[in-house]
Amino acid sequence: MASRNDHRAAPPRTRQIRQLRRIRAFYGAGFALWAASAAWTGLESPGSRQMWVALLLLGVFTGLLLTATTWVRRLESAGPRRPAHHTAPRMTAASQHGTP
Repeated sequence: MASRNDHRAAPPRTRQIRQLRRIRAFYGAGFALWAASAAWTGLESPGSRQMWVALLLLGVFTGLLLTATTWVRRLESAGPRRPAHHTAPRMTAASQHGTP
């Protein structure tokens, strides 16, 4: 019996792009959350420790979001990989054993 991922699984590059898109959406949500939190605490108590922590986490999620976006663009622009054919073309038996 063939394993489950022999012929039905997506190519590794497609899986990587799909996973990076999911994580990019998560980082985008984190960015939005911490941006709202930083704005809220900045209005309520400017210069407080909570505001600086929110800004720090906003910076972390911004970096993660930019990194994931860069990786997705690189993988998408590289296009699908095709296996390299390193073997010589096959020759028929008649051409190998020609007349002397």
